[in-house]
Amino acid sequence: HTLVLGLGNPILTDDGIGVWVAEAIAARLPADLPIDCAEVSVGGLLLMEAMLGYERVILIDALYPARGQPGTIHRMTLEDLRAISPTEHSTSPHDTSLLTALALGQRMGLPLPTEITIYAVEVANITDFGDTPTPAVAHAIPQVIDAVLEELGRQSSYAVVPRA
Repeated sequence: HTLVLGLGNPILTDDGIGVWVAEAIAARLPADLPIDCAEVSVGGLLLMEAMLGYERVILIDALYPARGQPGTIHRMTLEDLRAISPTEHSTSPHDTSLLTALALGQRMGLPLPTEITIYAVEVANITDFGDTPTPAVAHAIPQVIDAVLEELGRQSSYAVVPRA
């Protein structure tokens, strides 16, 4: 069972990237596939709890501050996440990091996914109110959607058709 999980806040300009991608993926998937799509704006322990019971999770989140150009898409593993500052919602000053929460969940024997893939999109603006992404991030959205759909189809025994 797979979870596509979009992280972010869609009223904070580019911060909505994960939510918009997860919504688009949900609209394109046949209802009978064992794939759930959800959106959250939490990190750490609550994010880990959202992943319980799934074999595979694909996270989509904003990467801020941008290390290169806004709109750049990174496909990452948890090991990659360990090597850099966390994506925007994988940590919180009032919580722990996603990596720490997952380690705690493992020690507690919780049913965590065996595979977690992260699509992190470099963003320019996550502080201004607005429901429209910056142009570079808007350009990246269809590319992330296609990448996630391709990943779902490549690693599954069922057909997932990219958008037309």
